[in-house]
Amino acid sequence: MKKFLSLAIAALLALASQAHEGMWLLTKLKQINEAEMQKLGFKLTAEDIYDINKSGVKDAVVRLGRGFCSGEMVSAEGLFLTNHHCGYDAVQSLSSVEKDYLTNGFWAMNRKEELPAGFSVSFLQRIDDVTNEVMAELNDGMTEEQRAEKIKEVATRLKTAVGKENGLSADFKTMFEGNEFYLFVYKTYRDVRLVGVPPSAIGKFGGDTDNWMWPRHTGDFCMFRVYTGPDGEPADYNEANIPFKPKWHFPVSIAGVKEGDFAMIMGYPGSTDRFLSSHGVKLALDIEQPSRVKIRGKKLELMKQDMDASDKVRIQYASKYASISNYWKYFIGQQRGLKRLRVYDKKKAQEESLMAWVSADAKRKEKYGEILPLLERGYSDRTKFEKASVYMEEAAFGSELIVLGFRLQGLKAQLETDAKDAAKVSAAVAQVQAMAEEHWKDYNAATDEKITAAMFDLLRNDVEKDLQPGITGTISTKYKGSSAAWAKAVFAKSILADKARLDAFLAKPSLKALQKDLGFQASESCLNHYRNVIGPAIGSTEDDIAKGYRLMVAALREREPNKSWYPNANSTMRLTYGQVGSYVPMDGAFYKHVTTAKGILEKEDPTNEEFIVPTKQHELLMKKDYGRYADENGELVTCFISNNDITGGNSGSPVINGNAELIGIAFDGNWEAMSGDIAFEPELQRTISVDIRYVLWCIDKLAGAGHLVNEMTVVERKPMVEEVKAEVPAPVEPVKPVKPAKATVKK
Repeated sequence: MKKFLSLAIAALLALASQAHEGMWLLTKLKQINEAEMQKLGFKLTAEDIYDINKSGVKDAVVRLGRGFCSGEMVSAEGLFLTNHHCGYDAVQSLSSVEKDYLTNGFWAMNRKEELPAGFSVSFLQRIDDVTNEVMAELNDGMTEEQRAEKIKEVATRLKTAVGKENGLSADFKTMFEGNEFYLFVYKTYRDVRLVGVPPSAIGKFGGDTDNWMWPRHTGDFCMFRVYTGPDGEPADYNEANIPFKPKWHFPVSIAGVKEGDFAMIMGYPGSTDRFLSSHGVKLALDIEQPSRVKIRGKKLELMKQDMDASDKVRIQYASKYASISNYWKYFIGQQRGLKRLRVYDKKKAQEESLMAWVSADAKRKEKYGEILPLLERGYSDRTKFEKASVYMEEAAFGSELIVLGFRLQGLKAQLETDAKDAAKVSAAVAQVQAMAEEHWKDYNAATDEKITAAMFDLLRNDVEKDLQPGITGTISTKYKGSSAAWAKAVFAKSILADKARLDAFLAKPSLKALQKDLGFQASESCLNHYRNVIGPAIGSTEDDIAKGYRLMVAALREREPNKSWYPNANSTMRLTYGQVGSYVPMDGAFYKHVTTAKGILEKEDPTNEEFIVPTKQHELLMKKDYGRYADENGELVTCFISNNDITGGNSGSPVINGNAELIGIAFDGNWEAMSGDIAFEPELQRTISVDIRYVLWCIDKLAGAGHLVNEMTVVERKPMVEEVKAEVPAPVEPVKPVKPAKATVKK
């Protein structure tokens, strides 16, 4: 028996170690990935995922805003799912002390109850490889600045050629560090409404303690609906609008997952740096990441004090706190991972190997010989200014008052140019008022005063004096070096710290009054310092660094022409595929591929806000009232892990089985592989996803919103290995695809 168990565990671990690195472009799937995907269990074809001449899987993948998160269409009536933390800002904006949707959740029991979300969504129409068009305009005699200007010129021309159809736009993207170029065409819909969100005790269960960790029991999901004008085209919010009719939507499988199941994720990963050099790793470890962690930690400490003392402040700062906290812990984990996995040493060895190959051939040496000198010089220069740059971004610009001052720069310019032009002054005032309106809703001056004082203390103490903005000199001379005394004076009088004072100023704007304002003086000092000193200093290093990476990536690809290369993530749609699987996080430990509702009750702690279990949820879990969402053992699976390759921006992405059915929603990576954005770790890299059965259970059994589940195409059958591939990814009751317009560009 022991021998059998050992063999079984060994087989599982061998399976789990087969991590599938790569964030693949959809246009390359047929050429690079299709055969391997099908071998792993994918039942369809590359054309079923992406084909500009027919609808397919890509048409059900949603880009939120400009790519801050991803989502998936789950009904023919515009319903889509994403993560709780992706919808958190929208829910916070709709919440108040009287209507605390963050704490209590929200569910629209009919469409009239759905609430305007305040963001737009986009759907990818096509991807054009425009590398040849761009390269035709470039030559080796260009400086990096000339090259960048010419690329920008070509990009503008290509984007303009897309046209001005309602909602249509194009993003020009550079790939492989300047060696390839693509145009991504989108259609954007502006009317998005909140349909449902679970209480934060479910959506954020585990809080900061569990963030980036496995095992996980978080119901990280929420639901929105897209609306169009009566003609089916993008439109601003209007009660007469109708639900969006997607070209395709995901069938939802409640068959469950098991070890080794095929799992595919599509979405909009934001940023990776897999080609980062050893010099870049050293800069991150020595300066950038420790600086961000220190500054963000102080902000979180001060925010939390006021949030705990006031429900109003808790709601106002909930989204800000969550945003700062998420990457505070991320940078802690990434530092740990980079050091533990010796990423610097690995990068150094890779560079030495590459340069040995370059030096072995005279022509290669002539073409690529300056790679390391360029990177060494660029990073050496950048190191001098990196801390000052990070402290300006995170500390100086961490003051809400300072940032609000930036919004008045346009008004100031108009007052300087022609204060008597009433129409232009009025227009500038209106712009300030529009931007300030949202600012005041989620602003507490007392909190901002404490944070501002602390941020400028850090700036004055940690950054070299000649790289500090001029306002720090004022603090030293006029306020005896007390940032607290300076902040107290600023917040007592500045128009930037009080709505009534700002409104009074805008009613009768004066250049003299603006220039005398202590808050505006500080804001302008920081902005000018960043624009005129820090920004140009950092920018002066970019030419060497950019050219070094462009040549390095070209050399790597030339050395290994048969390798399947993929570009760094850059907020464009990508696909990653792999398998559901357990892993060994450290010596002596083994993590299963799923968690269940039992873990929620094990973690429950009514005295800890991160582990509170709502009363109704507790009662249903105690009864094991799981309905059709239970697994074969009668348990409710909450989350699962797979070896897919994702990063920030993939939050909310659909996790799909071999039949292109939705099995989960991706929401996190794992702590042991936090270095993954820089160096993929095949034995450790895991994607954490909320199981779709837990999502449906929360909607149906817990929230009593079964009408939303009924709107979906729920697949109850067990997937069959011998199942015949469908012509397009089809639900049990196939959704008729909308016939797309004829393509206007060559395939």
